[in-house]
Amino acid sequence: MKCQFSLTVTEGKRLIAKAIASLPEVRHALGEGLILLKGGTTVSALSEELCGQPLRISGRITPRGTVSSGAAEPVGAHSLLLRMGVPETADGRLADIGREMGPEDVCVCGANLIDIHGAAAMMAGKDLCGEPGSVIPVLQSEGVRCFVAAGLEKLSPVPLGNACTGAGRKVSSWSMGMSVGLVQIPGKVITEMEALSILGFPKMWLIGRGGISGAEGGSTFIVEDDRDENITALLRLIRGMKDTALSGVESSLKECITCGPNRRWHLGCVYGRNARFKEEIQ
Repeated sequence: MKCQFSLTVTEGKRLIAKAIASLPEVRHALGEGLILLKGGTTVSALSEELCGQPLRISGRITPRGTVSSGAAEPVGAHSLLLRMGVPETADGRLADIGREMGPEDVCVCGANLIDIHGAAAMMAGKDLCGEPGSVIPVLQSEGVRCFVAAGLEKLSPVPLGNACTGAGRKVSSWSMGMSVGLVQIPGKVITEMEALSILGFPKMWLIGRGGISGAEGGSTFIVEDDRDENITALLRLIRGMKDTALSGVESSLKECITCGPNRRWHLGCVYGRNARFKEEIQ
């Protein structure tokens, strides 16, 4: 039996979260080890799956560009540690947590760009990548099992190295939002396709990308399974995710308008410059 369905980007994030939450190594670490979750809307959806707690969202891309949260005061954890399932704020102590982690532990991070070779990178708008960008890329060297939660809307048509060569916080004269560089991050990339396979549907086809009226960036799939009840269960899961909300601490989802409280770290941001400069580009 085959079935066809479409997922918006937000629904895809929820599917990826459910799949990662079901992985044996994640279930093991949830009960007996450490799970480090680095803030982003997909990983926030995973955090909700694992402990019911969304994450604080920092940087994001909106129609205005690469902007940050506009919240005056940060609320909630951007990086969260689950110690045998019990959540702890990890912000400000990632290096110490990284030294504590080992092969039985798990780290999950989102990405801004992935390629067909399984490489992934996240944007860095703070100097020297900020705390997560300086710690998470090296966790795999400690034997930590790393996963990258990233939807197909992040897929680059060219190798990731091309983008990394051209990007940099200090290479742009001005930027719509903060100027960013790219930091490559290790781990197994989990898109909607890998998520479907993890959830028991390895026989699937991606037959469409994009759409309109809210489906921009979304994906359309056909899945095949010999058992009708499995397809029914999948469709029930998909229907349950329809119209799902974007995950994240609500106050942190509001974007900065004039470069936000972290403007001292943001380079090239046209929104934080004077009116004369803004007139020059209009």
